[in-house]
Amino acid sequence: MELGIHVPIFDIDGGTTAIAGELARVGASAEAAGATWLSFMDHYFQIEPTGLPAEANMLEGYTTLGFLAAHTSNIKLGLLVTGVTYRHPGLLAKIVTTLDVLSQGRAALGIGAAWFDREHAGLGVPYPSTKERFERLEEALRIALQMWDPNNNGPFEGTHYQLAETLCNPQPIHRPEILIGGGGERKTLRLVAQYGNACNLFDTTPDEVAHKLDVLRRHCDDLGRDFSAIRTTITSHGLGPELDNRDEFVKQMADYAKIGVQQVIVIPPTGSPAAWIDGVAPAVGQLAELG
Repeated sequence: MELGIHVPIFDIDGGTTAIAGELARVGASAEAAGATWLSFMDHYFQIEPTGLPAEANMLEGYTTLGFLAAHTSNIKLGLLVTGVTYRHPGLLAKIVTTLDVLSQGRAALGIGAAWFDREHAGLGVPYPSTKERFERLEEALRIALQMWDPNNNGPFEGTHYQLAETLCNPQPIHRPEILIGGGGERKTLRLVAQYGNACNLFDTTPDEVAHKLDVLRRHCDDLGRDFSAIRTTITSHGLGPELDNRDEFVKQMADYAKIGVQQVIVIPPTGSPAAWIDGVAPAVGQLAELG
């Protein structure tokens, strides 16, 4: 099992002027630890699940990834996950392509249907119904794949998006992995089966995650897709701020490894996330032994 790092909080010791230096250290620490994934959120206001108010610090995600591209050399970079409502899909594909080229082939497209209505209303971003957001998500996935097809610069005609040309040069160095976040059994996991290279679930319980993966497997069977071609990941809040439960956490992850989860993505606390990542490093080897 691989380890990923997800940084949702930018309230850094030292204040705003310390953020850039700390994030550069986060990238260095994540790579030194042997982590294989580094991500941020795609939000403009802070979200309540972090325990912080909306007014807490938040950086724009793709700008942050571009900064980290210059301060890392081998870790995969993505958002967990891009809200489909925030950027026109043609522009989003170009943004992710640019990140891939400038990071020498390390970009991922983490994407989902978006959900934070306060953020949309606050910044004047249209917030369609759930049904429409999922329709837009599917069209965005189709547009990205068409733009990353060097043999297809033609138009795209969808219900919500119309592109006269899907020209995208330069092409990505490596076609970005498409990671679709969420465990909705009827829509989200069907989109993973049809378009995704990876899924991301929460570490609710091993039984629940196993059920979600069984649903995904059935969708793959229905579509003629090889389930084993999809990378399975979970996000976990299971490591404490002091890391005194690190060994117990690894033992818990063994149950997820047994059902086929290939990567666990963990979340540093506020303050000095790079130092916390340094403390996580011994878990990387332990998780790798789980298979």
